[in-house]
Amino acid sequence: MLLKLNEVTKTFATREGPLEVLRGVSLSLNAGETMALTGESGSGKSTLLHLVAGLDKPDNGSIEIDGQDITRLGDGELAVLRRETVGLVFQQFNLIPSLDAESNLAFQARLAGRHDPQWTARLAELLGLKAYLKHYPEQLSGGQQQRVAIGRTLAARPRLVLADEPTGNLDEAAGDAALDLMLALASEAGSALLMVTHSSRLAARLQCHVHLHAGRVAPC
Repeated sequence: MLLKLNEVTKTFATREGPLEVLRGVSLSLNAGETMALTGESGSGKSTLLHLVAGLDKPDNGSIEIDGQDITRLGDGELAVLRRETVGLVFQQFNLIPSLDAESNLAFQARLAGRHDPQWTARLAELLGLKAYLKHYPEQLSGGQQQRVAIGRTLAARPRLVLADEPTGNLDEAAGDAALDLMLALASEAGSALLMVTHSSRLAARLQCHVHLHAGRVAPC
């Protein structure tokens, strides 16, 4: 088992008082398995991904990746985890403005010590970015920037890919192509994919589909 959440809770302070976003969430994901996570806006989907990525800590419960409870790790250890094991595709592109698309694509793989020029070139071609590799982020459309962000994550071949609406800025054809790549990586490299999406059509393409409602996860 690659990922295991056990009774994870998370509460945020608001002007109206404590807001309990996650109320004992438990789920598991095996290596090579793909899971879609759906739920209404504000249901805690992004919060859950941030917790799994080690960008925030739960109030209670455990989050295990490869048998290690990441809630017990320090900031340095979590940074290593995100560099070497977990790949993130969030709604914010977070591209480096001073690097062109080609260098942005290779950035995460270089950090992880797994840069493969042939694999990166293949990703660029499949994502329709071959003609834009020397363009800087400000010269790219929102959809092109999103494709660079997806490619940057996949270039490092992470064991666990966390994706928050990764196709939200793409048209249907480009979104399908991007999902095809993420699914192919999961199959080829034994990676697991946990993807938040509002699209029931895309969710149906993943092996498992769970729904987040009222702070709890229930199978659809």
